Amino acid sequence: MIRVELTKQVRRLRTYVALGIVALVPVLITIAFVFGGHPHHAHGEADFFAVATRSGIDMPLAALTAMEGFLLVVVVALFAGDAVAGEASWGTLRYLLVRPVSRGRLLAAKLSVAALLSFAATLVLTLVALIAGVAAFGWHPIVTPAGLLMSQGAALARLGLSVVYVSWCMAGVVAFAFMLSTMTDSSFGAVAGGVALGVVSEILDAIPAFDSVRYGFPTHYWQAWNALFVPGTSLADMVRGVLIQLAYAGAFLGIAWWWFGRKDIKS
Repeated sequence: MIRVELTKQVRRLRTYVALGIVALVPVLITIAFVFGGHPHHAHGEADFFAVATRSGIDMPLAALTAMEGFLLVVVVALFAGDAVAGEASWGTLRYLLVRPVSRGRLLAAKLSVAALLSFAATLVLTLVALIAGVAAFGWHPIVTPAGLLMSQGAALARLGLSVVYVSWCMAGVVAFAFMLSTMTDSSFGAVAGGVALGVVSEILDAIPAFDSVRYGFPTHYWQAWNALFVPGTSLADMVRGVLIQLAYAGAFLGIAWWWFGRKDIKS
């Protein structure tokens, strides 16, 4: 079932357009740094843009910082929001369920493929940024925003962890868009809902009045992976980020399974 669903998604133009955009932006960022000048001073512990030209390995860190907050959200919401609603809008959902496949198994297959494509988007973004960065700025030990040197091997290991963490941080958005996808026949509505969750959460997280509750927002710990490149910094926020996404994903997916199990597909 998963193989069939993955084959279907791989053959869709939408998949290539989404991944193509994700791949194009890091190239444009690299070109902008090549022709726009080389910054020499970091402006903060997490300012990866200030050191992006020091080593090609710095470029994917800058690209992740730039794209995590919005473009990546749009892409993963697209994959998840269209998973079920797309079938409903095309009129093929009822025919899928005619086959001896349970609703739970169908949802599991579609969610697995949506999650896989979401991870692929983060991986493509990182790999393209790394290739473009190395081509433009060379293969050198990276310079952290704090001005410390880090070997290529250590930097790549931390970059790999960052990719996994950023991908997992999209779990709440993926689960919410997927939940909406089981509730509506409009792919656009489900995708827009997933994007809105990320955007609204980031806006509220930036408002000082929400200091007492901001730690529960799904986007609050999205940038916690920065601590991997600040020696001596605690990784406790990354652990909290993992757990809070687990809570949101569990809640949204539980509702999705419950709703889809009782939904009248012919309505």
